[in-house]
Amino acid sequence: MILSRRVFLAAAVALPSLAHAQGGHLYITPKDKWVRVVGVDNAFTVDMPGIPDRKVLNDVSARGTPFVLNSDSLAEGGNSYVVQTALYPADVDTRQPRAVLQAALDVRAQKLAGGKWSTANWREVGGATAVESTGALANGSQLRQLSVLKGQRFISLAFLGPTATGPDADRFFRSLKIQ
Repeated sequence: MILSRRVFLAAAVALPSLAHAQGGHLYITPKDKWVRVVGVDNAFTVDMPGIPDRKVLNDVSARGTPFVLNSDSLAEGGNSYVVQTALYPADVDTRQPRAVLQAALDVRAQKLAGGKWSTANWREVGGATAVESTGALANGSQLRQLSVLKGQRFISLAFLGPTATGPDADRFFRSLKIQ
């Protein structure tokens, strides 16, 4: 099993427009300045409160097969929003998605105060296995994460702020649509 080892927080500058492309993604800005981010290969859409910074990171599976992790991140209003996605290589066994997602939870829990998540709720999102989790960082910030595995496609949403709930966090997580 593989999981990203990348740290996921960055800032971006919001640029107003009706629709435009940046870094291979299409962004559509509605009236309230949130933008719809269209994921790689049109695999998903998600709304963010501005235009995110786009990074393409190289990673490798546990067996050494290289793959690309796409990361869109934005800091806005004292909160950070991150969307990451990867198409896992064939050597990653995704037939048991819950095991793959649990391994992702375990890796990311190492960054949390006490080394564990406060909550982890398993569910289905867009026909795929998903887990939504929350936890506190040592500095007191709250991390909320939704990880989804659909076939070989991994999608992760992360929100970091003073609290893991609220209208902006809820809107971000509810907006995820998987194709």
